[in-house]
Amino acid sequence: MTAVRVRGLRKEYPGQVAVAGLDFDIGQGEVFALLGPNGAGKTTTVEILEGHRDRTAGEVSVLGADPGRAGRAWRARLGIVAQTAADAAELSVAETVRHFARYYPDPRDPEEVIDMVGLTEQAGARVKSLSGGQRRRVDVALGIIGRPELVFLDEPTTGFDPEARRRCWTLIGGLAREGTTILLTTHYLDEAEALADRVAVIARGRVVAEDTPRDLGGRAGAEATVRWVDQGGEHVEHTTDPTKLIAELCAGRGELGELTVTRPSLEDIYLELIGETA
Repeated sequence: MTAVRVRGLRKEYPGQVAVAGLDFDIGQGEVFALLGPNGAGKTTTVEILEGHRDRTAGEVSVLGADPGRAGRAWRARLGIVAQTAADAAELSVAETVRHFARYYPDPRDPEEVIDMVGLTEQAGARVKSLSGGQRRRVDVALGIIGRPELVFLDEPTTGFDPEARRRCWTLIGGLAREGTTILLTTHYLDEAEALADRVAVIARGRVVAEDTPRDLGGRAGAEATVRWVDQGGEHVEHTTDPTKLIAELCAGRGELGELTVTRPSLEDIYLELIGETA
């Protein structure tokens, strides 16, 4: 089943086209990442899907409804972690999460959610006293408290230390295993590679590539770089069949030192894609 369907999406402002005709689908229970440089149209697209911004043209369906016309019951099925969020600074973490839980018909247990985002020790602390990364974890808690069917995560791990980031990844993976659909925007390419079933790269308001992280932009079939050292010194060769090359090298030259095989990373492919568009 399709959770999100977008066809010919456009958003225009006077003298500027922010989104220039997007087409993509997100399957139910899928983790889908939108990648692209600043100004590419990612946040505008997400805000349209959330029902927070009107579109100029195109067809959009989110959980079977048009976001521009859907009502309160539809919104209760969404979880949103925006890039910036206004928090209740004077409330404690626990008070904030419990307060937001009352907005939903079937919320998660607030204490469970606080633990899921790693803030149990800070549950009694006022939100204004938290670090930037801890406040971001509060945002994530509020995004999942309503047991949403679809979660929008816009740069969710900004300001996280490595441990908190990994914990958030585990949380996102757990939501996906429960069947939650997740739309993720991020500038961290390793995050997209670790979490996403599919990724789409947006540049200048258009999708320039869409595939699994492994296959994006022909990555899986791209030439590999094979490096090794033997009595003749250091050698480098580029090949689409590194296994065959290594077998031939071992058969003809015996032991090889410092043998490495590398293919283009997701970051390499991403930079190539947005560079071509620029």
